[in-house]
Amino acid sequence: MQATRPQTLACGLADSPAGLAAWIVEKFRAWSDCDGEVERRFTKDELLTTVTLYWATGTIGSSFLFYHDSQGDQRSRPGRIEVPVGVALFPKENPVTGPREWAEAAYNITRWSQMHRGGQFPAAEEPELLAIDLREFFRPLR
Repeated sequence: MQATRPQTLACGLADSPAGLAAWIVEKFRAWSDCDGEVERRFTKDELLTTVTLYWATGTIGSSFLFYHDSQGDQRSRPGRIEVPVGVALFPKENPVTGPREWAEAAYNITRWSQMHRGGQFPAAEEPELLAIDLREFFRPLR
């Protein structure tokens, strides 16, 4: 839905705080490294804070744009990006990229990390792993 009909979904979620909460908590459960038990990784306060931020700012619709825009015409994209790029893949995340070869064709990949745990929300799930990887990516670029 996020990629194919984002505005339809956004209208429904922007009209219902319960619907928005259900959508967001389901994504945290499905896309995180929690084995189906969302409160194993996130507290109720963290989940409710996330829902509240989307609700108060009315930004659930704009959060879908990346998923929708990534489905667009590949020919209209710029050529290969030569700026150094780091990729950190967490095993339980909702994958947005294809194989490494596809990424390397489009980007100057200088660091590729396959993490051993974590999901779509690494800053919340595995902040230490993410921080270490970010430091390692940026260290040679100083």
